[in-house]
Amino acid sequence: MPTVNVYDAEMRRVGELDLKDSVFGAAPLPHLVHEVVTAQLASRRRGTADTLTRAEVSFSNRKPYRQKKTGRARMGTRRSPLLRKGGVIFGPRPRDYSRRPPSRVRKKALISVLSAFLQEERLIVLDGLRLDVVKTKSVAELIAKTKFPGAVLAIPEKDPVLEMSARNLPHVKVLRSGGLNCYDLLKYRHLVILKDAVPLIEDRLD
Repeated sequence: MPTVNVYDAEMRRVGELDLKDSVFGAAPLPHLVHEVVTAQLASRRRGTADTLTRAEVSFSNRKPYRQKKTGRARMGTRRSPLLRKGGVIFGPRPRDYSRRPPSRVRKKALISVLSAFLQEERLIVLDGLRLDVVKTKSVAELIAKTKFPGAVLAIPEKDPVLEMSARNLPHVKVLRSGGLNCYDLLKYRHLVILKDAVPLIEDRLD
């Protein structure tokens, strides 16, 4: 069972915390992480690209020129895809790109990412963090004290003050314990977890 140090907001060690081996001590599974991340990115695609077919192009149905004795190929309408501004053949149409891997795959991929953070010493646990007013500088100073250039801050539950304080920091992202996901974790180099969020994460993934 892995053990990590617990720090306060001033980065002073205040204790230790045992983590579940099944959540923070798993072997890496890069193929599952790749599958989940690509599915997340695919689900973010809008899929609104659209082209006009020959049935949708705004042209009259009048025959552009006579059928015979012109030396040209016969042509029935200006809407033909062979003509400039005509309809498009096999062009993109609105579609849904979203994919959702099985819950078991998503869970194992997230466990793999969390375990990698711990094994590579890119994870720290804070005893607690409470802000009375919205102040971006407070969160920036905290992250600076951790000596992390950028990090995901995992909190146990909704905290509007903390979330609003961090939203203007490009190198910090606040996620609730139920919203941890592979893409956001891999986008940042480090992970800072509040102590109260650890059991929630373990219950979700164990």
